[in-house]
Amino acid sequence: MSKTRLEAFSDGVIAIIITIMVLELKMPHGEDFEALKPLIPVFLSYAMSFIFVGIYWNNHHHTMQAVEKVNGKILWANLHLLFWLSLIPFATNWLGETGFASRPVAVYGVVMLMCAIAYTILVLALIDLHGSDSKLARAIGSDAKGKISLLFYIIAIPTAFYNNWIALALYLSVSVIWFLPDRRIENVLKN
Repeated sequence: MSKTRLEAFSDGVIAIIITIMVLELKMPHGEDFEALKPLIPVFLSYAMSFIFVGIYWNNHHHTMQAVEKVNGKILWANLHLLFWLSLIPFATNWLGETGFASRPVAVYGVVMLMCAIAYTILVLALIDLHGSDSKLARAIGSDAKGKISLLFYIIAIPTAFYNNWIALALYLSVSVIWFLPDRRIENVLKN
């Protein structure tokens, strides 16, 4: 089965997710810069989520470059990922509208954890189809970045109830880990 439809569909859904997030940014009530102050948490949560969605899109693109085909299992794993990604606008909006309150910070972490788990499932399904000696399997290796990300989310979610700023710092740490395209895949594709 060709991978092109999966890639095109995923690109479309991710574009819609970003569009939904930007539509949640409301106009300020007033004409001076003071009117922008209440919108700072909303904008910051949007920016953080935009980066995360961009990271997923970028790494999804790189991952798909390292594979040749997909099957039904992979289609479902990809839909599973897109489901969790589609919840990012909800979690982002709640996070920003509450000024980074503890419960929304924890829920944001749950959504991000589920996105990470879903992405891991997708990668494992792709490796299962292409084999343990495939380009993707060689590129992913032990997947230290993925494991560290999952660990940070797992730590951050309960931490949000005690110190939401530490939880947010852990989420941002994950984005820093993944910000650049996954060079592992690029290096394997060069060879």
